Amino acid sequence: MTGVLPIALREAVKVIQVLLRAGKEYICVMKLHSEVPEERVKTALEEFQGPIYQRPPLRASVKRRLRVRRVYYIDMMEMEGRNVLLRIGCEAGTYVRKLIHDVGEVLGCGAHMHELRRTRAGPFTEEGSITLHDLAYLYERWRETGEDSLIRRAILPMERALELTPKVYIRDSAVDAICHGAHLTAPGVVAVETGIKPKETIAILTLKGEAVALAKATTTTENILEMNHGIVAKNTRVLMPKGTYPKMWRRKKREE
Repeated sequence: MTGVLPIALREAVKVIQVLLRAGKEYICVMKLHSEVPEERVKTALEEFQGPIYQRPPLRASVKRRLRVRRVYYIDMMEMEGRNVLLRIGCEAGTYVRKLIHDVGEVLGCGAHMHELRRTRAGPFTEEGSITLHDLAYLYERWRETGEDSLIRRAILPMERALELTPKVYIRDSAVDAICHGAHLTAPGVVAVETGIKPKETIAILTLKGEAVALAKATTTTENILEMNHGIVAKNTRVLMPKGTYPKMWRRKKREE
């Protein structure tokens, strides 16, 4: 397989868990084992859009238990003989090789994946990616000249990985407490994006758009806006180093 592979450096490794759960897009060549009319292929592909049952293949690195994965779309871009070019958008954890095999079973002729290229991983697309050769060249240019504008085209802020993650923006006075592991309470919230649901992973950001932490929402967007007190999200992963913002909170003294 070739295509998009996001690589995290240093502190940005903490956001990889978000990318692992993000949706993916692939360009795939499906090889049919015998000639099938194009309309039959289109009809079969439509059956695999939406929630599907899938059991990981024998060589998978996870347990081979039946699970549900969502296929957002399967576009048949071209068909020539027994070769079918597909664009597939799917939920993380979907095995495209197994998907192609199952399409072949429905068609009754059998099929296998001939080629696969990942064109999107979460917010990162093939158009915005660079090759490792280009990265090596930019790195050498930076070492020689000290000019970082070129390499910044390849090494992006960690916030880019959170573009598709629902966000909550907080007051500057709440930032350091979150950095020390505190849960986010209603008084610290300034703005909330729509569509937040309970138990959903959200990103906590400063008013400048800096990533502070990842958290699990305890309620919906509408409730967060109406709350005056109480926990709105439970901190799961601190992203910003302690002390980046001034401390504006006090520890409670232990009772003697």
